[in-house]
Amino acid sequence: MPESRLHSLSAAGQSVWIDLLSREMIESGELEGMVERDAVVGVTSNPTIFQKAMAEGHSYDEQLRDVAARTDDVKEVFYELAQRDIVAACDLMRRVHDDGGGLDGYVSWEVDPRFAHDTEATGEEAQRLHEWVGRPNLLIKIPATREGLPAVERSIAAGIPVNVTLIFGVERYREVAEAYVRGLEQRAERGEELASVASVASFFISRVDTEGDRRLAELGRDDLRGRLAIANARLAYDAYRELFSGPRWEALAARGATPQRCLWASTSTKDPAYSDVLYVEQLIGPNTVNTMPLETLRAFADHGEVARTLDADPEGARRDVEEIAAAGVDLADVAEHLERDGVAKFEASMDDLLAQLDVKRSALAPA
Repeated sequence: MPESRLHSLSAAGQSVWIDLLSREMIESGELEGMVERDAVVGVTSNPTIFQKAMAEGHSYDEQLRDVAARTDDVKEVFYELAQRDIVAACDLMRRVHDDGGGLDGYVSWEVDPRFAHDTEATGEEAQRLHEWVGRPNLLIKIPATREGLPAVERSIAAGIPVNVTLIFGVERYREVAEAYVRGLEQRAERGEELASVASVASFFISRVDTEGDRRLAELGRDDLRGRLAIANARLAYDAYRELFSGPRWEALAARGATPQRCLWASTSTKDPAYSDVLYVEQLIGPNTVNTMPLETLRAFADHGEVARTLDADPEGARRDVEEIAAAGVDLADVAEHLERDGVAKFEASMDDLLAQLDVKRSALAPA
């Protein structure tokens, strides 16, 4: 098979993951085809993705009838349906994981977003989902809220691979990396292995421009539109290279620890004035991940350009951020607003999903 643009992206050091999961794409062979054809080496999911998958078609009806006959707890119904998909996806991606030494081949499953501000509940659910799936290539998604960070540290210390999600600012990213390192250090102090405890830090991209552009428009600074998200991510990458170097990290790396890679999420462009592959082309660099919605993956496969852009102009990224801040955009407030909004959207998706499943369960129940 000829090398595609996505294979070239992978060769440049950026892993291609797909931000989509459904039973139909697993059972039809679509996901397996993406691995072979599109260089896809990972899968991410969230409540919104499951909501769309389970609301359409009849792929889940048979299992839904069976599970609903055993429990009236609609969240448990959802978890049993989702667990089957996650296990199947993990098994499908296992060869990628094993052949690559555990770098990729991961499938992400998110804890209940309604626990985003409850450290204890998040930690307990992360442990439960990890044990329930029982696959080394499962990443448990934990939101990067202040309450989520201790759960990240606890999970890493317990040997649970984690995808830390909903990161919008560089300072919070630094806290996320610190939680990962502290968790590894706890394992090292107990003499436990570190090599299998992978982690990624999911930095959201397009939402930063959506909110930043809105505020810039209010300030009459449309000349700065479309620059914040890319600059923000590039500064996060600078922080990544700083944090995962030096004596403290080298001591862990010597024991088998791997750096917590930056994962670029929310990489579809929301503004039609921007290129549909903007948030792929401008964030290409080694030791990173880009998890793409299907339409973005297809667009990049069709007309994306591969070049190392992520660290091409670090001073330019810093100037962009400083200029936007000087124009009157409070960057810390942007990050806090987007975190609250992101948690609220996933909570709403979870509530809608459970309500839809409850209706469907009733409709499928025997008369």
